[in-house]
Amino acid sequence: MPFALKPHSTVLFTGDSITDAGRRDHSYPLGSGYVRMIHDLINARYPSHNLKILNTGISGNTVRDLATRWSDDVIRHQPDWLSIMIGINDVHRWITNTPGQSVSPEEYAEIYPAILDRVKKETKARLVLIEPFYMSIDQHPRSHRANVHEQLAKYRKTAEKLAKQHKAPYVRFHDMFQRHLKHRPADFFCNEPVHPNPTGHLHMAHEWLKVMGW
Repeated sequence: MPFALKPHSTVLFTGDSITDAGRRDHSYPLGSGYVRMIHDLINARYPSHNLKILNTGISGNTVRDLATRWSDDVIRHQPDWLSIMIGINDVHRWITNTPGQSVSPEEYAEIYPAILDRVKKETKARLVLIEPFYMSIDQHPRSHRANVHEQLAKYRKTAEKLAKQHKAPYVRFHDMFQRHLKHRPADFFCNEPVHPNPTGHLHMAHEWLKVMGW
């Protein structure tokens, strides 16, 4: 498979804190995570590609938050490719029933396709959808982490369904980390189940690029 990203393309990444990775603060403008690593690895292998990489991830966002800023942070950039990872905050706030912020699996399945439809209608962008992930192998009954796994599966199912509907590459970060957790403890990738360390982000960058034929 040839590399999907053609020279001089604009590639926009959006999502929550995992995508943000300090891009609005100490690591402006791409963050210090997988987006920056994808940028650097592409430049290393394809120095003449001259891609324009953008990052509009914002820490704490849910799919509802993405919808409220979609015009400014996605549509206006008119990217050639749009990569989206969203869902883990939706899961946590649904489980904890956070007032005014809880996003049920049903609401996620309603809002996510609506913002993707806007992309199709208002831009020429091709989509890349990323499954939300959780780095834990805990399946013990009644544990919080097992509950996150159980609920997360509903959101992941929606993301995968949308990828199929839009014929978009689907990047399976959750499955990737679950494979690696059979061989290494979660602390190798992060000190809690959501926010990867540099090693975790490097694995994510490699998985994203592999799906794109890098």
